[in-house]
Amino acid sequence: MSKHCEKVQNRRELLTAVLRYATLGTLGAIGGAVFAKRRRLVQDGICINSGICKGCGILKQCGLPLALSAKQLLTRMDDERK
Repeated sequence: MSKHCEKVQNRRELLTAVLRYATLGTLGAIGGAVFAKRRRLVQDGICINSGICKGCGILKQCGLPLALSAKQLLTRMDDERK
């Protein structure tokens, strides 16, 4: 009877491990796809932040017209404060 319990436990451990690694693999693939899409959009010159430039993480490197005007506005605001 004890061998049967050990087999069941081993099967459960195997199933748990398979599901865990399948889930991790799926999450990794989804994360990679999102990263690749974001990178492709940036290279194609498409805004990835719905035109909200002030809080965008890549504002300094962005060369889109909306970002350039936002940078000019922010620079003017900084100059007026001084």
